[in-house]
Amino acid sequence: MGPDLTFERAMAARCNGGPVAGLDEVGRGPWAGPVVACAVALPDPLDDFGGLPQAVFEALDDSKKLTEARREALFDPLSQAVSHAFGEASVQEIDDLNILQASLLAMRRALEGLPGPVCGALVDGNRDPNLGMPTELIVKGDGRSIAIAAASILAKVRRDRMMQALGMAFPGYGWERNMGYGTKEHQAGLATLGVTEHHRKSFAPIKARLQIGLNI
Repeated sequence: MGPDLTFERAMAARCNGGPVAGLDEVGRGPWAGPVVACAVALPDPLDDFGGLPQAVFEALDDSKKLTEARREALFDPLSQAVSHAFGEASVQEIDDLNILQASLLAMRRALEGLPGPVCGALVDGNRDPNLGMPTELIVKGDGRSIAIAAASILAKVRRDRMMQALGMAFPGYGWERNMGYGTKEHQAGLATLGVTEHHRKSFAPIKARLQIGLNI
C-alpha cells in the first residue's frame, strides 16, 4: 500500500475544509550542501485524486522508493499540478543551529513560501517545526500521505540538482553522484583536496579533517 489521502481528509475536516499542506525535507545526512524542504498544498483533498491528474497521483510514493529517473519524470507534472514552495537552510545555519533545527527551519521557510494560505499541515517525522497552525506529525509520512510524498519528491529532485551543480563547480568529491553523502569517493576527495565552503564543519568527519589542517 502506498500513500493515500486519509491524513489530508482528516486534517481538512479538522480545519473546516481549508487547504492542507504536506511537508518533508531532504539532506539531513550528507556531509556537504544545504538541507532542502518542500511544502505542497493539494488542489482538493476531498477529490478522489486530491485534485491531481490520476497518473501523477498513482505514481506518487516515498521518494526513496523511486528511481532517480522516475523522480525526474514526475518533477515537472507534479510541480504544475500542486501549489508548492521550497525552503532551505544553509551549511552555515546547519553548523550554527545543528542539523535538526536547520531542517525544521527549512520546513518553516517552505510553508511561508506557499502562494496561498493553508489551514493545517502534515509533517514527515516526529519533530514539530512549530508552524503556528494545526499540525500532524506522521512517522514515515512520505509513504503514507500523498501530500508528503509529493513534497518528498520535489525536495529530493531540487536538492539533487543543486548538488549536481556544486559537483561541477567543485570536482573531485563526486557530489554529482553521492549528493554530498560520505561515500568512499567523497572521503577520497576530502583526503586529497580538503574541506570546502560547502562542507558541514560541525559534522564529525569534516571536523576531523579540519583538525588535520587540510582545507580549501
